[in-house]
Amino acid sequence: MTDAIDLPELFETGPDDANASILLLHGLGADGHDLEGILPHLRLPADARWRFVFPNAPKRPISINGGMEMRAWYDIDPAAGLDSGGDDIAASAAQAAALIDREEARGINPARIVIGGFSQGGVIALEAGLGYRRRLAGIVGLSTYLHDHARITERLSLANAELPLFMAHGLTDPMIPIHRAATGRSTLTELGYPVSWHEYPMGHEICLEELQALSAWLTQKLAR
Repeated sequence: MTDAIDLPELFETGPDDANASILLLHGLGADGHDLEGILPHLRLPADARWRFVFPNAPKRPISINGGMEMRAWYDIDPAAGLDSGGDDIAASAAQAAALIDREEARGINPARIVIGGFSQGGVIALEAGLGYRRRLAGIVGLSTYLHDHARITERLSLANAELPLFMAHGLTDPMIPIHRAATGRSTLTELGYPVSWHEYPMGHEICLEELQALSAWLTQKLAR
């Protein structure tokens, strides 16, 4: 499947004999190195053999920024409505799914793969993970939202029904108001997904307390 889809540029870190993979997708205007910075703050188990994969989104014009080109998983056009950008999101989710395929081809059981992201990257992680055709370990959504939540059931995979999710958000996020994230959480909870939900007194960012909670969640899902 991966040979039919162009994989994004990426870099990774982890042991050659990794037994789990964590794919992390960055937000608008950043690149993979942006999320690399969280690794020193994750309290990983001493025996963890986890590979971290950081893909780069392509550069594209962004309507909300006056058409300026920057790395983005999809365009944001306020005039088109909150759930615009569906074609870009579907294409980026297909790339993310192909990255999961790549990890499986390298010997990682999909049940030991987590996909996650921040902001735009979290949107793609949710879209790709919830629709992936084989069972994953979980999905991480940081300061993000569920795209087109009213029609999400059309895009779900039975293989990942009731998949564990970790979601965290800032109470004063000016970019993605927390109520938008909470709406997606409620939708997923009603559909049977166990969502580990975390709120913090911060804006559109990542805090240390959040990373400590994420570390504990990852350890629970991936430790052997």
